[in-house]
Amino acid sequence: MAKKRQRHSAEFKAKVALAALRGDKTVNELAGQFGVHPTMIHAWKKQLLDGASELFARGTPKPEQLKGPGTGELFEQIGRLKMELEWIKKKAERLA
Repeated sequence: MAKKRQRHSAEFKAKVALAALRGDKTVNELAGQFGVHPTMIHAWKKQLLDGASELFARGTPKPEQLKGPGTGELFEQIGRLKMELEWIKKKAERLA
C-alpha cells in the first residue's frame, strides 16, 4: 500500500536542507532519519541555495511595495466604520 502524500512545513524543509548542506550525513541517512525521499532532500537543498541570494539583496522593500491592491478601499471602509460607530454611540447615549 502506498504512503499518503505528506505536506511538510517550511521550517521542516529548511531544517532538512541545512542538514544536507552541513554534510555530516549522507542524503540517504538523512532521508531515513527524517522519513522523506532522498530526491526531496536534493530539491529542498537546491531551493535553499537558489533562494539564499535573495536574503542578502540590497535594500529592503519599501512600504509602497508591500501594499497590495485595494489598500485605499480598506482605509475608506475603516473611516466609514469609525463614523458609523461614533453615530451609534451618540444614539445609545441619548436612549440611555
